[in-house]
Amino acid sequence: MTERLSPIDNTENSSGFSPLRPVAATWQFIRRWPVIPGVVIVLLVIMAIFAPWIATHDPNDQDLRSNLARPFWYNEYYETDRVGKTIEQRHILGADKFGRDVFSRVVYGTRVSLSVAVVAMISGTILGAWAGIMTGFYGGLFDELMTRFVDIWNALPFLLIALVVAVTVGQGIIVMMVLLIMLTWVGFVRNIRAEVFSLKTRDYVNAARVAGASDLRIMYRHILPGVANLLMVLASLRVGGLIMTAASLAFLGVGIPTRVPSWGAMISDGRDTLDEAWWISFFPGLGIFLTVMSMNFLGDWIRDRTDPRLRQLRD
Repeated sequence: MTERLSPIDNTENSSGFSPLRPVAATWQFIRRWPVIPGVVIVLLVIMAIFAPWIATHDPNDQDLRSNLARPFWYNEYYETDRVGKTIEQRHILGADKFGRDVFSRVVYGTRVSLSVAVVAMISGTILGAWAGIMTGFYGGLFDELMTRFVDIWNALPFLLIALVVAVTVGQGIIVMMVLLIMLTWVGFVRNIRAEVFSLKTRDYVNAARVAGASDLRIMYRHILPGVANLLMVLASLRVGGLIMTAASLAFLGVGIPTRVPSWGAMISDGRDTLDEAWWISFFPGLGIFLTVMSMNFLGDWIRDRTDPRLRQLRD
C-alpha cells in the first residue's frame, strides 16, 4: 500500500524539499560558528579604522546652541533649544551638555577603547607568557619567587595604584596602556606555568635537550607552540575585561584625558543628565556591552574548538 502524507504534514513536497531545512541549516551554522559576535567585532573594527570618514562631526566641536539636543527620531528636522529658539537638528544620536555630537564621540571612542585594549592585551600576553614559561621551565627557587611575586601583585589594590599614578604622572593614553598591562600580565602566569610543567617532561623536549639545544631554543621552539592555544583562549576571554576596566578608569577620570573621546568618559559626562538626556550615557554603554559580549562569545568558541574534549562533546 502506498503511504500518503497526512494533511498536516506539509514539511516536504513531492521532490523531497523541506522548507524548514534552510532555516535549520542556518541555525546550525550560527550555532557552530561565531557569526553574530564576528559581525559585531568586524563592524567595530571598521568603525575604529574609518572613524574620520564615518563620524559626522568633530568629536570635540562644541556648539552650545545644540546642548542636550535630542536624537533624530524625536523630531524630523528641527528642534527647539532651552531658550525657545529653533535650531537645525544635525545630530543623529543627539548631543551632550556641551553640544558635542554623541554619534561622533561614540565612533572615535571605539578607536580609543579598542586600541588601548588590544595593545595592552598583546603586551600583557607576551610578558605573562614568557614569565609563565620561564617559571614552569626552570622551577625550583625561581618558580617559588615568581609565584609569590604574582600573589603579592594580585593582592595590590589596582584602583588605588591607578589613582596614584594618574595624580603623580598625569593622564594619557600611554599611562592607561601601562596600567592595563600591569593588570593583565599576571593573569597568564599561573595557567601557562601549569601547562609548562606538563610539556617540559615530554619526549620531544627531552630529545631536544639531549641534542644540545639551549634552554631559550627549547622554550621558543618546543614549549611556546604547546601553549599557543591556551594563550589565544586566555587573551580572547580577557579582552572584554580590559575594555570594561579601561571604561571604568575613564569613568573615574584616570588615564585617558577628558579631551579624548572614550566610552567610559562619555558615560561619566552623562551621569548628571540621565533623566533628561539619557542618550549621552546609553550609546557608549551599548558599545561597551556589545564589545564585551562579542569578545566573551568569541573566547568561548575558541576554547571549545581548541579543546579536543569539548569539541567531541559539541560534535
